Amino acid sequence: MPRLERVSLFKRMLVFIDESGDPGMPPGNGASAFFTVTLVVFEDREEAAAVEQRIELLKRELNLPAGFEFHFSKLKSTWREAFLRAVAPYEWFYFSIVLNKAKLTGKGFQFPDPFYKYTCGLVFQNAKPHLNDAIVVIDGSGGREFRTQLSTYLRKRVNDGGGGPRLIRKVKLQDSKRNSLLQLADMVCGTIARGYTSPDDKSCYRNLISHREMQVQFWPK
Repeated sequence: MPRLERVSLFKRMLVFIDESGDPGMPPGNGASAFFTVTLVVFEDREEAAAVEQRIELLKRELNLPAGFEFHFSKLKSTWREAFLRAVAPYEWFYFSIVLNKAKLTGKGFQFPDPFYKYTCGLVFQNAKPHLNDAIVVIDGSGGREFRTQLSTYLRKRVNDGGGGPRLIRKVKLQDSKRNSLLQLADMVCGTIARGYTSPDDKSCYRNLISHREMQVQFWPK
């Protein structure tokens, strides 16, 4: 591989998506009150690789097995804090959108798949000015057919198609069990969602990564 091509590859932007809650309506009776989607963005792969290494090191520090998967909802508070402190010094940033399902009235919100696509579209619109030739990674471990449809939807919605810069180069499906950066997206998304689902929680999770925050939109108010 020529040197210039290698440099370009390592500088290519990476975006990881995760969600918290569910797109089921109406809220209540098992459906969550809020639905949160988060994008974690790396401007180059060298920094992403450094975070991957740090997460693997954290597993050893916490005496966890190498194949352990970090899920915000399944971790005890000390492990959540340790994870966020470990990744906070690195160069990455995030966007989140939190949908307040009690105030959603459109008929389209009654169907989970369109609801999910729409929410992803909103957060990508917010991130659009910061995207450039990005490789987007989605957890493909569940509902693979729908995730494939989502990848097509995002490329069509976010890329202008009018001769402007290509914002999304490729959308990839990977298993979060084998991708620690998808686990990072899960941890960030869980952190943001926690502030809305448990507003009386006095934990400082979000404060630990607030310097990585580009935008968190709560909608509708």
